[in-house]
Amino acid sequence: MLSQRCREPTDPACIALKNVSGTAPFYDWMSINQANADGNHQAVVPDGTLCSGNNPTFAGLDLPRTDWQATPIQAGADGSFEFIFRGTAPHATRDWIFYISRAEWSPAQPLRWADLEEFCRLGNVPLQDGNYRLRCPLPAASGKRVIYQVWQRADSPEAFYTCMDVHFGNSTVDAIFDDGFQAP
Repeated sequence: MLSQRCREPTDPACIALKNVSGTAPFYDWMSINQANADGNHQAVVPDGTLCSGNNPTFAGLDLPRTDWQATPIQAGADGSFEFIFRGTAPHATRDWIFYISRAEWSPAQPLRWADLEEFCRLGNVPLQDGNYRLRCPLPAASGKRVIYQVWQRADSPEAFYTCMDVHFGNSTVDAIFDDGFQAP
């Protein structure tokens, strides 16, 4: 996920992203998609291309780097976290699927499906005041991780993909993402 600091890139990870992909990843998050995924995510988004959704326009998001900025994340008292996605183009939903990178995965390596563990799956969630509010139990985790999210439409075979760099244990926050692709 892109932090506000990447909007005018001065940090090395954001500069590298811009050098590979130009400026599209800084404003066009809703295009990290596959038009014909239809639930076959591992077939249309191969290992090493998860963060770009295997869309060449966003290839810079797949750069293996240890310096991507991470958003602090921590479960609330009930053990859950609310992800809030702005619904700028609302769609009927088949699945919202959340994965977390395994503790042994290194961000210096390309992200693969085998590096992920599913921790939350939701069906159709209604749009509320322009947002999808997705409450998921967070797995026990610490340190820097990637939360990978897939949004499969029910009214089309199109699916959207999101990588969120997070750091467990710093503070309790709810994160808001525009179409699942922007950090607050």
